[in-house]
Amino acid sequence: MTLAEVAKDFTNEPRIIAALQELHSLLIPGEFVDACAVQRRLFALTHRRTLVAATTGRLIFIERGLFGGFQPTTIRWQDLKDTRLDVGVFGARLVISAYATPDLAIAGQATVYTFPGLRKALAQAVYRLCQAQDQAWREKRRVRELEELRAKSGGIQMNAPFGGGSAPASADGQEDPVERLEKAKTMLAKGLISDAEYEALKARIVNTL
Repeated sequence: MTLAEVAKDFTNEPRIIAALQELHSLLIPGEFVDACAVQRRLFALTHRRTLVAATTGRLIFIERGLFGGFQPTTIRWQDLKDTRLDVGVFGARLVISAYATPDLAIAGQATVYTFPGLRKALAQAVYRLCQAQDQAWREKRRVRELEELRAKSGGIQMNAPFGGGSAPASADGQEDPVERLEKAKTMLAKGLISDAEYEALKARIVNTL
């Protein structure tokens, strides 16, 4: 749904129209809004209504400032940790969890944003986009974490033949095999490797003793 299509539902609400115009001004060249949802007035009795927009590059929240103007909050898709949608009788609640650390975060503290009272259809559209981005970036983080753990474990390749000789030495050649085994257990616990891969990795580490 385009911004123009969303604006048609709020022709009698100049503040929402102004928020949509503010959202449009935040877009960079080549960036487009794929879905947008606005809180129902009933759910914003104690605060100013919030607009939630999913664009081609990020998630944007816009709230009108207490003394005028707007307060935008931006979450890059790569920082998205989790998304949940609860659909009720009078509206939908969207819960967004995002990493607070820069770069391609794989762990760390997360900030949670909650938006109750969104129109169901619009909230579901935003949620679907969040889910798609979450799955895509979750896989990228998984691959990155797997690569980092492999490097710390001595650079052992998971696809190497079982029992096929000794494992490559670590970068400094000093890492304790016990530590490498512990890291392999961590990889297994996090679901980064299968049971078979863990057993093969353990065997290769033991062969270096």
